[in-house]
Amino acid sequence: MSLKTKVHLFSGFLGTGKTTALRRLLQQKSPAEQWLLIVNEFGEIGIDGAVLADNGIPVAEISGGCLCCTAGGQMGDTVRKMLAKRRPERILIEASGLAHAAGVIDELKSPEFADALEIAAVFTLVDPRQFTNPDYAANPLYKDQVGVCDVLVANKTDLCDAATLETFRKQAAALFPPKTLVAEVQNAEIDIAWLDLPVAEKSRYRVKVLPENTLGFQSQGYTFPAGRNFDGERLTRFFDELPALADGLVRAKGVFQVLGTWVWLNWTDGQWGANQVAWRRDSRFELIAKSFDADRIEAALQAALEDEDETPAA
Repeated sequence: MSLKTKVHLFSGFLGTGKTTALRRLLQQKSPAEQWLLIVNEFGEIGIDGAVLADNGIPVAEISGGCLCCTAGGQMGDTVRKMLAKRRPERILIEASGLAHAAGVIDELKSPEFADALEIAAVFTLVDPRQFTNPDYAANPLYKDQVGVCDVLVANKTDLCDAATLETFRKQAAALFPPKTLVAEVQNAEIDIAWLDLPVAEKSRYRVKVLPENTLGFQSQGYTFPAGRNFDGERLTRFFDELPALADGLVRAKGVFQVLGTWVWLNWTDGQWGANQVAWRRDSRFELIAKSFDADRIEAALQAALEDEDETPAA
């Protein structure tokens, strides 16, 4: 039996459901198995780490870049520190939606970690509507994310028409080298048994060294102290109006205190949803778009707060 820690990378473009997939896996995890999580965000405010911190599993956050570029050194340091404290059965890494996944694999395969880590099944989540779009398929970052994985997970299939799914199946079947598994799911329902699928045979993880590429996106994060409630109706209005406040908006997410409870709001693909979370440290919000007025966004968030005299004492 291998004593090495199995490492699983979860890659995929912005909004494909990586955080939700990890939450699904954590719900299926055996209490007898020890896991660690590493979450990388494109911006400076860690939203996904706050969402995943519900489960009592250690979560390390790396913010401010893609794992293989500006945050690459942090990733190696984080893994080193984690292994010094404990030797878990698995480490699950959620890469930023703008990360070149092959660079993450390259660093984890370095001689320093050879005796401690085993690169196990790598997952990439895709939206079939993007996967079948030639503009996405031709992008080096997107090709890297698809090419590096062992398990290709088509999420959001309930939002796809029959023609799109048929095109996806043909294109996915033609990928070389072939994937260990091509799965079609809704709501990021990943099966925990897929973690133990074999790694697909690959002669190399990437064709050439890929440059840092954020595709022209920028992000901004905001935090608000615990004890200040957001008004539910005002917050709903803020999310509904957000596309008009940010040009080329591709992602917005946050954890908010509303009516004394804490909710994760997640905007992607023109829709947003809400889930309750155990986070209690502060309210926080982050968006990724081509351009926006950060002060205007902050004013809109401030306007969504309850008035001071409406907020009960924490």
